[in-house]
Amino acid sequence: MRILRRALLGSLWAIIGWKPSFAREASPETVTEAEAASVTPRHVLCFLGSDRDLSRLSQAAAQAIRDFATGFSIDEEYSQAEPDDRMSRSFDVCWDRVEPDAWNEADEEAVAGHQSVLYVLGPSMAQAETMKVSMLALRFVERLIAAGAVAVKGESAGIAHGLDRWRELIRQGAEAEKAADALAEQRIGRLAFAKRPLSAKGYLESVGFHLVGLPDVYVPAAMGSERQVVAIMDAVADEIARQGLEPTLKARRAKLSFNSTYEVDEFKFNPYGIVRLGG
Repeated sequence: MRILRRALLGSLWAIIGWKPSFAREASPETVTEAEAASVTPRHVLCFLGSDRDLSRLSQAAAQAIRDFATGFSIDEEYSQAEPDDRMSRSFDVCWDRVEPDAWNEADEEAVAGHQSVLYVLGPSMAQAETMKVSMLALRFVERLIAAGAVAVKGESAGIAHGLDRWRELIRQGAEAEKAADALAEQRIGRLAFAKRPLSAKGYLESVGFHLVGLPDVYVPAAMGSERQVVAIMDAVADEIARQGLEPTLKARRAKLSFNSTYEVDEFKFNPYGIVRLGG
């Protein structure tokens, strides 16, 4: 199945199956570590335009690809110079509900009134390249906002921010790159392109940490409120980035699993596994 068609079907499933806390009820797939290792993640970015002339966004995307975003490409099949009536529902599911003021009424109105849609595909990423490519994806978002994009969504984890929040993440990413602070780059990449929390059978989970080369983190819902659990997820991810996976698993008394509610060929599947904290 084409990567973008898979992404769009995933978004539609999220719309149809949405529940509070973005619940997933699917049974985990049994996946071996070798099967997981065959998967390479990639970014799928969705940009909405304010008019039916897609040329301004597509030209800006093409220039970004020439300037710095090697391996990125415009998807000509699914991009369209007309509105998509699924977008309001899709963005409603995907808005970041963790960061305060992550979007506002103007962002919702921009989605509702959009007139065109541009999809951009990132390259398949080896684990060692994920952080670098995610910073390029953030620069890509910056370039297209400057060219007139009125809303932006990361399809690979189903995450959307308002334009002000995107600009703040872009600023933070640029500062981290300038300082050559790899840990900060990885954290900003997570905040920009990963979604959390979703709920699944007693756990709250992240999705999209593979876009910066990390396993996702599942935390028992009983360990606190959603915001408290999100703080635990982020702390565990930071610990893995800073001190490595095995020491973090030992310190947290956690297990690494490759059994995911996403199938191996889904764009949300994490090939680096899932860190499951104990109840």
